[in-house]
Amino acid sequence: MDNLAFIRNTMEAAGSFTAVSGWGMVAIGILALIVAVMASQMPSETAALNVWLAAAILSPLMMIWAMVQKARAAKMPLLSGPGRKFVLSFSPPIFVGAVLTFVLYRAGFAVAIPGVWLLLYGTAVVAGGAFSVKIVPVMGLGFMAAGCIALFSPAAWNDWILGAAFGGLHIAFGIPIARSHGG
Repeated sequence: MDNLAFIRNTMEAAGSFTAVSGWGMVAIGILALIVAVMASQMPSETAALNVWLAAAILSPLMMIWAMVQKARAAKMPLLSGPGRKFVLSFSPPIFVGAVLTFVLYRAGFAVAIPGVWLLLYGTAVVAGGAFSVKIVPVMGLGFMAAGCIALFSPAAWNDWILGAAFGGLHIAFGIPIARSHGG
């Protein structure tokens, strides 16, 4: 029995985290496109940032719900070996992004927040994606590239760059993930 448990644990740890929901990513992408339009209509940078912050709270909730549904449908544990590694790798850059959002805003550098968000989200996706399906880290690199663009582009472009990245990349990568990996 001990040998079987060891073999099972080894196989589980060597597997990849496949509960990333492609359709959840598509939903987040659609939300991001809507938010980009809304934020671009806001009278101030702070108001636009608040719209994006609301989306930053809603999006993970949507993705967690979609991942739970996908894991239940596949009858697989969500936080087993690869899932746990995914969360442990993905979470630190997201936490850093949250902290830096407040620091940059207080310091008067709100214009840098979109680029920092994209860079750190991309870093989180690359790090977590190392334990997921192969296309996920590639998507993370796309977010990192968008972050670099946002940091060196005019501030007026920020909402559109965020929309193109969080919207376009989630949709563009979510559809193939959904088709190839069961939702």
